[in-house]
Amino acid sequence: MKETIAVIGGGAWGTALATLVASNDYPVDMYMREADVVKDINEKHINTAFLPNITLHRNLRAVPMSELSSCKAERFIWVVPTQFSRATIRQYKDVLKGKHILNASKGIEIETGKLLVQVLEEELDAVFSLVSGPSFAREVALGWPTSVEVGSHKIEDAESWQEILNSEVFRVYTCTDMVGLEVGGALKNVIAVATGISDGLEFEHNARAALITRGLAEIARFGVEVYGAKYETFMGLAGLGDLVLTATGDGSRNRQMGKRLAEGRTVEEVSKALNTVSEGVATAKAVYLVAREKGVEMPICTEVYRIIYEGKDPRMSAVTLMRRPMP
Repeated sequence: MKETIAVIGGGAWGTALATLVASNDYPVDMYMREADVVKDINEKHINTAFLPNITLHRNLRAVPMSELSSCKAERFIWVVPTQFSRATIRQYKDVLKGKHILNASKGIEIETGKLLVQVLEEELDAVFSLVSGPSFAREVALGWPTSVEVGSHKIEDAESWQEILNSEVFRVYTCTDMVGLEVGGALKNVIAVATGISDGLEFEHNARAALITRGLAEIARFGVEVYGAKYETFMGLAGLGDLVLTATGDGSRNRQMGKRLAEGRTVEEVSKALNTVSEGVATAKAVYLVAREKGVEMPICTEVYRIIYEGKDPRMSAVTLMRRPMP
């Protein structure tokens, strides 16, 4: 029998990855805090709260987070939201020390400006890898064709996760630029909020294409100048690919957040309506703070920040972007 893989986090993405790995004949234990979701998955094989109407693989079982302290797995998939990850990893440091951990949550910690992979490595001595790329959770769970990238400091560590994840419907490429993968996976959410706002204002296709193209330039500039990422990473699946998907697909929580913000709704109202977290909201603040400190020009991300946190009229943000001084 293959080794048991532990997934920490029971949201849509964690559930999708868990059922993907389970379908590759690995026993999977998915740890989560919501008792009703644990019961739902174990009794009905469905995560009604976060990934409804999809039957999960029988190799998957849900486990209360309180039992993570006694987990014996050697490999973990980390799907805890960025802003809660430091506290969670401190709580379970003894269990996770020295293990192989695949980070599937991408983001920037607001308080420190550090990428999540940097936070994890700062808190824990373990072997870290990261998965990123254009991959809506629902499509992965349904077994629709998807391609992603897995990065690690050592290519052999990325390849070990490639072997676990890869299937006839889920293709995994490998690299050693974890930083670039995470920056692309985090900042595309902010640009997706921007394209959602643009679509909500009915600015149509020209504006959306411009935001995606210039948004990619911002992402690459931020990754290279602030974190030392490799520029070419942003031309791949975890950069351009993930950005196009998240900025244009109706299944994107961040794009939906932007569309509703354009209607005059608050972040709290939209989050409640969508029953999910839009990572671009927190990431917009983190990017704004880091870019201001480092002197990196991020006009689109800055306007998203001002709309969300300062209440700026989205139409005025559009004017600000269009009237910027020419280079």
